[in-house]
Amino acid sequence: MSMFCYQCQETAKGTGCTIKGVCGKTENVANLQDLLIYTLKGISIYAVQARALNIVRPTIDKFIMESLFITITNANFDRSRFVGRIQEGLILREELKQDILKAGGTIPINLHDAATWTATADEFEKKATLVGILTTENEDVRSLRQLLTYGLKGIAAYAEHAYTLAYKEEGIFAFIEKALAATLDDTLAVGELVALVLEAGKYGVDVMALLDKANTSTYGNPELTKVNIGVRNNPAILISGHDLKDLEELLIQTEGTGVDVYTHGEMLPAHYYPAFKKYDHFVGNYGNAWYKQDKEFDSFNGPIFLTTNCLVPPKDSYKDRIYTTGVVGFEGVKHIADRVDGKAKDFSELIKHAKKCPAPTEIETGEIVGGFAHNQVMALADKVVDAVKTGAIKRFFVMAGCDGRMKSRDYYTNFAEALPKDTVILTAGCAKYKYNKLNLGDIGGIPRVLDAGQCNDSYSLAVIALKLKEVFGLEDVNQLPISYNIAWYEQKAVIVLLALLHLGVKNIHLGPTLPAFLSPNVVKVLVDNFGIAGVTNVEDDLKLFMA
Repeated sequence: MSMFCYQCQETAKGTGCTIKGVCGKTENVANLQDLLIYTLKGISIYAVQARALNIVRPTIDKFIMESLFITITNANFDRSRFVGRIQEGLILREELKQDILKAGGTIPINLHDAATWTATADEFEKKATLVGILTTENEDVRSLRQLLTYGLKGIAAYAEHAYTLAYKEEGIFAFIEKALAATLDDTLAVGELVALVLEAGKYGVDVMALLDKANTSTYGNPELTKVNIGVRNNPAILISGHDLKDLEELLIQTEGTGVDVYTHGEMLPAHYYPAFKKYDHFVGNYGNAWYKQDKEFDSFNGPIFLTTNCLVPPKDSYKDRIYTTGVVGFEGVKHIADRVDGKAKDFSELIKHAKKCPAPTEIETGEIVGGFAHNQVMALADKVVDAVKTGAIKRFFVMAGCDGRMKSRDYYTNFAEALPKDTVILTAGCAKYKYNKLNLGDIGGIPRVLDAGQCNDSYSLAVIALKLKEVFGLEDVNQLPISYNIAWYEQKAVIVLLALLHLGVKNIHLGPTLPAFLSPNVVKVLVDNFGIAGVTNVEDDLKLFMA
């Protein structure tokens, strides 16, 4: 096989992509991603030792965080970016080694190859074939190492969003480095790897709490909001991804230019933040979940700005209108440079381009209601509690997570439509696009779909559950009338799952398929200890949940 990758839900044949990624990445990009991760593990061996000597290099923390993020599904397809990162990683690794020696530390003789290898750029792809996922022969060890690595990618993504807003916690970086180094340690038993995976869940909670604090401290607490899904007649820019700082700077620079700004995909929840409501040219959301962009970007007509992952390889018909930034990249598309010395990114080229384009073509009309993060739901707590006590609300269904291309994901639309009228859906992430435009009504003024926001805002759903447990005087969160039917696609969903497990949530159903990277024995551990299960069909699953 020319590559091997099974980190996303849509991996080929449900086992692994071996020729080209279903996501669109080529074999050389896939292999270079493996080599970058291998390089990060080598750096982490030194980073752990350096921390023991009280040596902390923020440049190392930032590099590891961003490098993990750049390998997330649908983030970056640009071979040259990975070559450059690996080269930079080898330099940083050597610098960190020298820091240790200068501080009086010693370098062990028999270090892992990940901490010592070196090569020229034209040798990278050959080296990459020797360090891929399948080089770990024991299936269960490989499964746990990959589960941990994918969880770390999710942690890194959320840490990067917070870091952009000047919020960081050293403990999160220290754990990432410890865990990366541990994936090279052949002396660790399966039980020790399981413990590390569960510890990742703890840091998943920490990083989502940190990001929640960063977002709400900077932009205010999300509030109940009606978001327009129609269009106006002005030229416009479509912003996708998750980065609120990029959105803020874009709104400031487009103000008074006659150019409107629309959100797409996971950027929809930006409309819920009070800080963005003052911009009259921030006019609505265009389109649906990430995988429909190959059709919807055509009809938008103006430039599209990708701030984080969720890029599909662009079609030629709109490729010249794609702009990327940060960890996002694709060969042949324009890239907006990172901030320098705290100055805002320069969106002048993007704005100039927009002014030459026709207004978006309308593809739908109406409104979406959202903004039900933990602060807003707690403001409605009395109403919610009364509805539960009177029986008006019988059960909550957490249906957070990801959307995707597979036809089997229609299950979530059908499930939402089939839910009894006395149930409420709690959601976050792009999974909501399977049902957030359905007319599901309300219960005494409480909408039956409560959207907390982006995938990282799954933290809000956990906070809501814990608050309800407290209100009802329960000892265990699993005693609440809440069921978990979660869709997953990529690695940020992995850390959300691990975070829920850390919080003690059991009997989570995960679909539309279980991850290919979970070996039968690892699945058994998750089933036996946490009640993890897959999904079957709407009728049978509803009977199970409602029982």
